[in-house]
Parts: sequence; C-alpha cells; structure tokens
Amino acid sequence: MIFSTELLVQTVLSGLMVGVLYALMALGITFIYSIVKTINWAMGEFYMIGSYIQFVAVHYVLGARWWWLAAIISAAGTFLIGLILEPILIKPMYARPMQRRDDYATVVTIALLLLLRSLAVALGGPNQYRPESDLPVVWIGPLPQEGARVAAFVCALLALGIFWIVIKKTWVGLALRAAAQNRLAVQTSGVDVYRLDAIAFAIGVALAGLSGALLAPLFMVFPTNGAVTTVKGFEIIVIGGLGSIPGALIGGLLLGLVESLGAAFVSSPYQNVYGFLLVILVLIIRPNGLFGERGREA
Repeated sequence: MIFSTELLVQTVLSGLMVGVLYALMALGITFIYSIVKTINWAMGEFYMIGSYIQFVAVHYVLGARWWWLAAIISAAGTFLIGLILEPILIKPMYARPMQRRDDYATVVTIALLLLLRSLAVALGGPNQYRPESDLPVVWIGPLPQEGARVAAFVCALLALGIFWIVIKKTWVGLALRAAAQNRLAVQTSGVDVYRLDAIAFAIGVALAGLSGALLAPLFMVFPTNGAVTTVKGFEIIVIGGLGSIPGALIGGLLLGLVESLGAAFVSSPYQNVYGFLLVILVLIIRPNGLFGERGREA
C-alpha cells in the first residue's frame, strides 16, 4: 500500500471519531461497575435497543432531518428502561443477604441479554435496517468525511461533556462519586444508596443506547448488533482499567486508532484482531490496565 500523509491524517481522524463512540459504551460499563460493583453483561442489548429506537423514530415518526432528536429519544428511552429494570434485577443483590453477589449479577444480566435479544428477533425479525440520513459529506481540510460519522462524533463529545458536568458539578454527581468510593459511608450519611444504584445503572445503559443510536446509520440495526460493540467495550476496559472513567476514554481512543491504522496500512479483514493484540500488549505491560489500580490485600 502506498503511504501518503493525507491517508494517514484521514485514517487517524476516522479512528478518533469511532474511538469516541466506542468510549461511550465502555464508559457505561465502567460507570455501572464503579457504583453498583457489578458488570452488566447485557450492555450490548441496550446498545441494540438504542439503535432500534433510532431507526423507528427516524423512519416512521420524525424523518431524517430530525435524527438528532431521535438520538435524544433513544438515550432517554434506554435510561427509563434501565431505571425500571435495576430495582427488579440488581437491587436484590444488596437488599437481601447474599453470599455470591458477582455470580448472581452475572446470571441475571446474561439472562437479560438473552431475553432482550429474543424480543428483538420476535418483534423486528432477523432483518437489517438502516435509519435514513440526509447529512452531507463533510470536508475537514482537504479530506472528506462521512456526514453521519462526523455528526455521531460531535454528539458523542457533547454527551461526554454533559456526563462530566453531571458528575462533577451536581449534587447527584457528588453522591455518585461518594458511593463509588464508599457505599457504606454514603448509606450511613442518610443517602438512599439503592436509588443511586438505579440512577447509575440507568445512566450507564443510556450511554450504551446513545452509542447505538449514533452508530446505527454506520453499522446497521439488527438483533445482534450490540455483540461486537460489547466486546470492544470490554477490550477498552481491559486497556484503560476496570472502574476508571479516564481509562475508558483513553482506551476507546486507542482502540479506535489501532483498528483504523491497522485496517488502512496492514489488512482491513483483520481489523478486529488489532484490538485484541493491543489488549494482550497492555496486559503484558500493565495487567491492571493503563489507569487501573492494584487491588488491596488484607
């Protein structure tokens, strides 16, 4: 392959854009783990739900011009679903005596994964859909970029900015950060920690739903479209460190860059392999991830 500066710049830009969207998924996973102390294995299905809501809203209700409003509706819809499901599925893990909470959470979220995927097949069939997009090609300097990709990138940055403001500048964010550090201390201070769990779970799955909505015009809509994205989310968590929000962001950008550069300059059919190679390299150098902390031992 002939190397050129323009190709390199375009590849880096494309990788960064996709990396930010990957980071949304990983941020949702690691944020839920930070507060609720469990991994939600059904995150890909919330990504899938967000993409379906985006398609239905754009194709049947709003039209291509209002794609951004459909993305907001997708995020809000998955937020409400998460807010409803968390007290039913996750709250019993803390509300009643339980010795093996991790096993309980794993079984429950995998069961939720299978349920949501089966519902998607039953309601929408195995067909692939793509929400309409009237976004024109955007020229960044001398380089063209797909309009839907640029719009998704900008919306993802806005979502990350809103997330930062909520976590750093609001009372709810302060309570969530406190719960991430010490659940017992927050509970003894009179804060309803179960309510915080529901909010954290809902925010996490809303980030996944927004990611699915924004990527729907690029990666299609079908019942298993969240599977690959979930794998990439966990790759990012391994790279950045479980429970680290900065790690999720940096890991997403690194994964997007590695996949994009590998596909452009090595071989595109092996695009997903490059991410696994990065994971292996990080595990060799830093087994806890780039921003992960070593667990304390008694």
